[in-house]
Amino acid sequence: MICIIMGSESDLKIAEKAVNVLKEFNVEFEVRVASAHRTPELVEEIVKNSKADVFIAIAGLAAHLPGVIASLTTKPVIAVPVDAKLDGLDALLSSVQMPPGIPVASVGIDRGENAAILALEILSLKDENIAKKLKEYRENMKKKVYKSDEKVREMFK
Repeated sequence: MICIIMGSESDLKIAEKAVNVLKEFNVEFEVRVASAHRTPELVEEIVKNSKADVFIAIAGLAAHLPGVIASLTTKPVIAVPVDAKLDGLDALLSSVQMPPGIPVASVGIDRGENAAILALEILSLKDENIAKKLKEYRENMKKKVYKSDEKVREMFK
């Protein structure tokens, strides 16, 4: 089970990228909105009561949400920095510069789909079905590149 927590509803487009991947893999998930600054008690309630094995935290600007979640659990937390200001660099730096002992994994700016894949890779350590689907997923990506290569080579013959 994966829990996606957005800092605000404005992060919905990024969450949808993750949700689409998780649906493709038929993995249980929940999506919530909670602010590290405006509703810290809600963040704590969600984290402490969630049955999630992995958390995905989507946040822009100061992007404290992933760190707050990580401070409340020893389960993996994956940060998705959002391009809200400064091209997302503020959120990216906030996500990766965690203090010793409270790590947060981070994917690229606005890369909700990569957060979902990383969460699935973590779950695949104990779920062979997910591991198999991940291999198929990568094989399909490879096939698309080969098809594109063929198409482009034909275009320039």
